[in-house]
Amino acid sequence: MAGIDTQAVNVQWFPGHMAKARRMITETAAMADGVCEIVDARIPVSSRNPEIGDLCGHKPRLIVLNRADQADEAQTAAWARRLEAEGNAVLLTDAKSGKGTNGFQAAVRRLLKEKTEYYAQRGQTGRLLRIMVLGIPNVGKSSFINRVAGRRAAEASDRPGVTRGKQWINIGGGIELLDTPGLLWPKFEDKTVGEYLAFTGAVRDEILDTETLGMRLMELLRDAYPAALTARYKIDPAGQGGYELLQAAARKRGFLISGGETDTERMANVLLDEFRGGKLGRLTLERCVEE
Repeated sequence: MAGIDTQAVNVQWFPGHMAKARRMITETAAMADGVCEIVDARIPVSSRNPEIGDLCGHKPRLIVLNRADQADEAQTAAWARRLEAEGNAVLLTDAKSGKGTNGFQAAVRRLLKEKTEYYAQRGQTGRLLRIMVLGIPNVGKSSFINRVAGRRAAEASDRPGVTRGKQWINIGGGIELLDTPGLLWPKFEDKTVGEYLAFTGAVRDEILDTETLGMRLMELLRDAYPAALTARYKIDPAGQGGYELLQAAARKRGFLISGGETDTERMANVLLDEFRGGKLGRLTLERCVEE
């Protein structure tokens, strides 16, 4: 299988606007009462920027497990329990449909109850609560803000790296949000993290070998959700490698090139698109093993 690297995809992507975003977040963090971190429920570890604590200090944190509608329901519940046990508030949402986003204001008030009481003691009853909203690219952050604001307050796109500027947005209920650019970190120490971010579209497809990525995703689904592959592509994944699975799925879809060979690159693109669109069912790539 010449030219195909079956090892984990090594993704490095830290364009200049992300360095600028880090500076902006650090400079404005002092103005925020709390932090809302938007996370992809399908990869709740890899979609969390490990630098947020350093950038924002020890601000009270609400973690929004977004795209919960596309994630394994039992796994999402387990991750929510884990995150709450670590001292975070947690909210499950689907920003695309709006499900769960109506619980945001109440979650913020619970999160900042002590701070609100502190302001009241100082004669500042009714003072706006300021929340900095953070997240990696393409995690649904702008769509989430638009939902909780009830209007198109932030620019949303399915392409990473769209939100660039600094926007304070009043969403009513005495709460103001700071929208921030999607932020990755300079180096992924674990290559698997880069893979997961690529699967969900958090890094640009142009910098990746799509065929290799499709193989890796096939292997993950073969091990964790074989029934999803069978249902979607009418293939039996047992005992097959990632490239073989791409070939089998391509044959079923009729993706053939000259000489009758399978078009595995086209199949890899379709696989990634359908995974990102939730067409393979409710899948969580990072499993939570509870004590």
